[in-house]
Amino acid sequence: MVLRMDYRTDVWVDWCPGCGDYGILTALQKALAELGLKPWEVAIVSGIGCSGKTPHFIYANGVHTLHGRAIPFATGLKLARPDLKVIIDGGDGDLLGIGAGHFVALGRRNLDVTVLIHDNQVYGLTKGQASPTLPAGVKTKALPKPNLQDAVNPIALAVASGYTFVARAYAMDVNHLKELIKLAVNHKGSAVIDILQPCVTYNDLYTTEWYRRRVYKLDSEPGWDPVVRDPSEREEKASRALEKAREWGDRVPVGIFYWDQTREPFEERLARRIPSYLDSPPALQPIERGGAPVVDAERLKRIFSGYLVRRRR
Repeated sequence: MVLRMDYRTDVWVDWCPGCGDYGILTALQKALAELGLKPWEVAIVSGIGCSGKTPHFIYANGVHTLHGRAIPFATGLKLARPDLKVIIDGGDGDLLGIGAGHFVALGRRNLDVTVLIHDNQVYGLTKGQASPTLPAGVKTKALPKPNLQDAVNPIALAVASGYTFVARAYAMDVNHLKELIKLAVNHKGSAVIDILQPCVTYNDLYTTEWYRRRVYKLDSEPGWDPVVRDPSEREEKASRALEKAREWGDRVPVGIFYWDQTREPFEERLARRIPSYLDSPPALQPIERGGAPVVDAERLKRIFSGYLVRRRR
């Protein structure tokens, strides 16, 4: 039996008191434990920002990478070890600003990883500048003047990019977020959860009270069914998801917007081209036999040296 305590480390959690990151961390630890996953079966990959500290607080394989580069690092990790459950944990600025191109590319590939977006509309670690999800004309306490740029809609961008599991959650509803994480991790394909969270230090507009009055669950809507069970349903259900994604103001929907259970994940497509891929992925292939290296390092050195000489000419 795996317990939430099995995923806790001794590192002091130093986020600001009241930050939504605590709810996300708790939900993620509980989800992994309830899925029965062992810590060595999981890899957490983060970028820069307050959310970037998450791998330090979870007892599992963890990598704290560069600003905006969590997705390409996680892509390489998953391709090398397709047996691992890879979770990308990043902020709205990290994943939807400098990392937006990688975010789109992941949806196109439908690689079997999960993306958790800590969405608080500001760059919390660098003193509250407007992030890509802050609407135009909005002025938070850290901004000298209202935001000039229009906001990126994470749900709409994910659906348009090809993610096959697209959801939104609220960080202070830990149990609901936990259940969505479990579904996303078990989903075969690219999954993303946009997690709305207050930044108690720099965002004085989108507060806990603001969300509490507006958040409602999509599954409470009569007839709501985001699941694609046949490819012929994709266009209709994607259109409905995009329509709901535009709803922001007096009511803010959370839950599953789009869930395509018919599209093949990238690893299976790759395995058709390389039949031995899943049985013998790159990270598990032998590097020596009988004490002798499988790769002839001297031959590689000669080839590479010749390549450099040709380039200089």
